[in-house]
Amino acid sequence: MANSNLQFKTNYAVSSTIEPFYKGGKVQISKDEKYIFCTCGTRVNVLQIVTGKIVHSIEQDDQEDITSFALSLDDEILVTSSKALLLKQWDWKQTQCTRSWRAIHNVPIASMTFDPTSTLLATGGCDGTIKLWDVVKQYCTHNLKGSSGVVHLVEFHPDISLLQLFSSASDCGIRVWDLRSSQCVCVLQSHYSPVTSLAFTPDGASMVSSGRDKICTVWDLKSRTARRTVPVYEAVESVVLLPEEEDFSEIGVKTKEIHFITAGSKGVLRVWDASSARCVFAQTLPSAPPRAGGSEEGGEEYGDPQSLTYLLPLPSSLRLATVTAEHNILLYQLPSFTTQQQFVGFNDEVLDVKFLGKGDTHIVVATNSSQLKVFDLATSSCNILYGHTDTVLSLDVFKKGSLFVSCAKDKSVRVWRQDPDSGQVCCVAQGCSHANAVGSITCSRMKESFVVSGSQDCTIKVWDLPETIPETDGDMFQLTARVTEKAHDKDVNSVAVSPNDKLLVSGSQDRLAKLWSLGAPGADLALLGVFRGHRRGVWCVQFSPMDQVLASSSADGSVKLWSLQDFSCLKTFEGHDASVLKLIFVSRGTQLLTSGSDGLVKLWTIKTNECVKTLDAHQDKVWGLHATRKDDRVVTASADSNITVWTDVTEVEQAEEQAKQEDQILKKQELSNLLHEKKYLKALGLAISLDQPHTVLKVIKAIRQGEDGAKQLEKTVLKLRQDQKESMLRYCAVWNTNARSCLDAQAVIQVMLTHLSPEELLQYQGARAHLEGLIPYTERHMQRIGRLLQASMFLDYMWQKMRVTGAPASMDSQDEEMDTASLQVPHPLFMIDKRPGEGGDGTREQGDGEERWNEGAVEEDGGLEEDTNCPANMEDDEEDDDDDDEVSITRKASVSGQRVENGQNGKENGIYHSGSEESSGEEDRGDETEVKMAKCQILLSAASLPPLQAIIS
Repeated sequence: MANSNLQFKTNYAVSSTIEPFYKGGKVQISKDEKYIFCTCGTRVNVLQIVTGKIVHSIEQDDQEDITSFALSLDDEILVTSSKALLLKQWDWKQTQCTRSWRAIHNVPIASMTFDPTSTLLATGGCDGTIKLWDVVKQYCTHNLKGSSGVVHLVEFHPDISLLQLFSSASDCGIRVWDLRSSQCVCVLQSHYSPVTSLAFTPDGASMVSSGRDKICTVWDLKSRTARRTVPVYEAVESVVLLPEEEDFSEIGVKTKEIHFITAGSKGVLRVWDASSARCVFAQTLPSAPPRAGGSEEGGEEYGDPQSLTYLLPLPSSLRLATVTAEHNILLYQLPSFTTQQQFVGFNDEVLDVKFLGKGDTHIVVATNSSQLKVFDLATSSCNILYGHTDTVLSLDVFKKGSLFVSCAKDKSVRVWRQDPDSGQVCCVAQGCSHANAVGSITCSRMKESFVVSGSQDCTIKVWDLPETIPETDGDMFQLTARVTEKAHDKDVNSVAVSPNDKLLVSGSQDRLAKLWSLGAPGADLALLGVFRGHRRGVWCVQFSPMDQVLASSSADGSVKLWSLQDFSCLKTFEGHDASVLKLIFVSRGTQLLTSGSDGLVKLWTIKTNECVKTLDAHQDKVWGLHATRKDDRVVTASADSNITVWTDVTEVEQAEEQAKQEDQILKKQELSNLLHEKKYLKALGLAISLDQPHTVLKVIKAIRQGEDGAKQLEKTVLKLRQDQKESMLRYCAVWNTNARSCLDAQAVIQVMLTHLSPEELLQYQGARAHLEGLIPYTERHMQRIGRLLQASMFLDYMWQKMRVTGAPASMDSQDEEMDTASLQVPHPLFMIDKRPGEGGDGTREQGDGEERWNEGAVEEDGGLEEDTNCPANMEDDEEDDDDDDEVSITRKASVSGQRVENGQNGKENGIYHSGSEESSGEEDRGDETEVKMAKCQILLSAASLPPLQAIIS
């Protein structure tokens, strides 16, 4: 297929994410004008204005939605309220909850605010009550009753010496509360719908109120009367006073009277002169489409997607922040009202995404709205494009990256151009001739010459572009369809153009993919073949950039690779649990990336049919999938409102793996040198750092085999760090399961139990589990050694009986005494089972046909052994046990056979040299004793069993 030296991709890593941070509710800006606080379900997100990144996310522990919050005027205290009726005070810079208390409200809190001193907090509840809290002394100071309905607005008078609180509820009145007497001193009546905001003059003598009854009222707070009512002809959500000391003459402000800015259902900012009740300035949105009905003044309903819900002042920098009903936050510079920054709080369901720009520096996003959003990946700032009048469904970008096309439910196709220098985007061409929603679109690959669209009206249209495309939207070109073809029996979900612009493929809900010949300009579409095989509708089709094949994805969860020569299915890729919505070729056509309804993105190698990697970063359908022209980044967009940019990390991971292997080789060489130089402490630490238990065991064996091995091992183990001792304990639990390495494990355990207190041992990670695992395995080792000792004593007895046959009585007696003495052990390594009839020396007298025994049965005092019921280790241990038994018995049998053979030769020759025989017998018995002692060495470690049991108990 492609170049054999091509490097396959193995993994992608998330490089950046555009995620929702605002889903409606209150928005507040810090006093230093650096951060925007906004609610998002159970969280309050803190957005840094300069970078557009979320720097803090404060989440409720009870997982209840936040109903309101307030930031103190000194930017130190954040208080949140949730549906669980809890108030929580936060150190938001550390994202730590410093205090929480139960709100006295019986229903959720709808509004809250701090006083100018940041000591009093007012909360308005849905039960019509208002409560005031002293956040310093932490108690409730006032309980104000009298409002009817939900108290959705509370504001303190800017002059704190007056101790006045203003509130508004569902009764449409503005109540003035005297906090000294806890009484309502006045109700200001002017509005006929809920009051949405209050704005106070700096001297506190006047106030402007706004409502959804399309009026604003100017109040004289000294006389508590309405000075003037200003009709604004729109439902006003927020009002802000213009600073009196600034010069705003360029927007029509010519007097020092009160001027205020309104934001409401029309989606534009307007400046009003309170004295004359007239609008002196109205903001224009050149990118917005014409209003329904053609008039700016009429036909606006509350809840329009472009309506404004909040207007927030930034007085230090002379800026305004507006929040739209579509959860977008825009910053305007005064007095020119130019847009500085735009942040998209919530994208809703993202339907498509494509890289844009000369260096793929931007992405264009189609969401569940009529607006297109162009994000700068470096700053996360967004440019919102208006043009379509219904939901945009699909996007595609021309080869050069500055021209792209879109289609929507409004049955139209639009061509957009991005200015490479400023980044501004404008619509330069449009076409409208489909009879239903246009669900898919693609553009020519070699030149910017034509566009192909597929619609829910089952047709495919080819649109020719002019040779010279207009640079601005003022000269918008009207596209006309060159070819219209009834292509399928159901919706056309996907269309794609071949790399040479000669072929077209379409995929439809009718489970078919069809190949068409585009032919020369002006020629009709010619059907070349049909691809049949999918069991459900086809969601996406794509041509390979290198080979004569195409790929299709379907709702049946499969991806198929088709031959363009005979239209046969070459390969089928199955791995998604649901519909495969999108696919693209990567690695020069040798690999596929697919996205599905299961929220997964999978990387496939075509040659092996293998899924190399599964990328999981989304919680819902992944509709958008696109790669850069350099093939080094991929962007995915999902119905969970998240947009994720992935970076190819194959080369990075391979370099890291190679460096790791080289480091391992160097460390292994260093370890070998340390062992050769007998620097056991460094060798042991290095082996533990490499996490190589087998190498650690080799070091332990080397230490024990050296001179004064026990002391050297003790000295080395005690010098290890605590984390290294934890690893040693973990290794010993594994070594102890094998008879070949149990002696080394027991030696290390003995050192640790001797020199470490039980409390210190139990502080090690997983110590209790490791110690509990040591006990049953050691018990089994003890039982095996006991059986070996009994077998060796039986052979000893047989050898003695065979040797004394036919010998003089005196010699027999002498030999027996000698043999008994040779088997006596200076220290009691094991207990003697004294059954009835035994003597104090451990011998059993003959009687009732019983024979004389030199040693009694062995009874061990517990041990650390393997669980014999463990199926994973039973076979191996039994084989080890059998091997050890066979070696010991064979050795002893050979020794006994040699002795018997020597005795028979002596008898045959008639010569009996007692001195030499005695010497030979002592040598043989010495070998036997060495075997016994070697097998009994583990008994020295058996002393560790009682401490282990005591620690665990």
